[in-house]
Amino acid sequence: MKAYESDGCVILTATIEDAGLRADSAVLTAVKELSLSLTRSALQKLIEGGALTRCGTPISKNTKLKDGDELTLSLPEPELCEVKAEDIPLDIVYEDSDIIIVNKPKGMVVHPAPGHSTGTLVSALLYHCGESLSGIGGVLRPGIVHRIDRDTSGLICAAKNDSAHISLSAQLKEHTMHRTYEAICIGRLREETGRIEAPIGRSRSDRKKMAVVSDGRYAATNYTVLEEFSAAGTSASHLRLELETGRTHQIRVHMAHMGHPLLGDELYGGSSTQFERRHPSLFEGQCLQAVALTLTHPRTDEVMTFTCPLPESFVRILELLREGK
Repeated sequence: MKAYESDGCVILTATIEDAGLRADSAVLTAVKELSLSLTRSALQKLIEGGALTRCGTPISKNTKLKDGDELTLSLPEPELCEVKAEDIPLDIVYEDSDIIIVNKPKGMVVHPAPGHSTGTLVSALLYHCGESLSGIGGVLRPGIVHRIDRDTSGLICAAKNDSAHISLSAQLKEHTMHRTYEAICIGRLREETGRIEAPIGRSRSDRKKMAVVSDGRYAATNYTVLEEFSAAGTSASHLRLELETGRTHQIRVHMAHMGHPLLGDELYGGSSTQFERRHPSLFEGQCLQAVALTLTHPRTDEVMTFTCPLPESFVRILELLREGK
C-alpha cells in the first residue's frame, strides 16, 4: 500500500497486493512503514469512530480492499509526550545537528511499548538530545526512523529534525539505506551465498510471531556464509546478511523459514541446542548484530557508512564454536 502524511491525515492507495485484505490490517502495516505510533487497537478505535474514509465515506475495519482504493485516515491531535527523559549511557557512533547513530545494546527496547515504559532508547535520546529530535515519529517515537528488536544489538539511526526524518524515511522506502547484519544460525546452509525472497506477515497461529505467509508483504534478505562450525552436538554457521526490505523480525523469520533459526532465538526455534545449554550465560536472545549502516546524509548528500564491533558475548560464542566446545 502506498501512503504518505498530509495535514493531519494519512493518504493511502491500495495496490494489487492489498486486494482482498481487511482495511485495518492493510492500513496498520502502512502506518507502521511511516513510523507512526499507532497500535492495532488504537487504529481500530479510530476506524470505528469514522476516521477511515473511502471517497469521503467512512468504512468499517473489516472492509475488504480493492486495487486502487483511495483511503484517508484522519489522525488524532498530538498528545503531550509522557515519555520521560532518562540518563542512560549511549554508545554514540556519530552525531551532528541532523542525525545521531547509536550502537544499541541487547535488551534495550527502542521505544515505549506495553511492559516497557522505561529504559528505552527513546528515553535515552530525549535526555541526550533534549528537544533536538524530529516529531514525525509521534510522541512515543521522537526521532525514530527504523527499529531493531530488543534482543538484537547494533546500529540504529535517529533523526534530529523533521527534514532529516523525511530524507531518511525516503531512503528506507527506496532501499537506498543499506543495513548489514551478522548472525549465527543453527546448521549449515547448502549454498555459500543466497537470497531469501518470501513474504512476511503476522503468524496465524501465534500473534506474537511473524511468519512467511502467502498474503504477507514482500521481503528479501541476502546472505553470505562467513564460517561454519561443528561444535559437540551443534552445527552452526556465521553469516553476513543484507536487508533489501525491513519487515518486522525479517532476518529471524527468513532464517527459521529456511530451517536455520538463529542461535538463541527462543521465539523462532533456535534456543534449544546443546551448545546453548552448555553456555547459558552467553545468551540473551538471538545472535544477531547490526554491524554496518550506509545512508546518504540528509543535508550534505554525502554517502556515509558506519560500523560497530561485535559484542563480547557474540565473539566468545564464535570462539567456543571454533574450539568445538
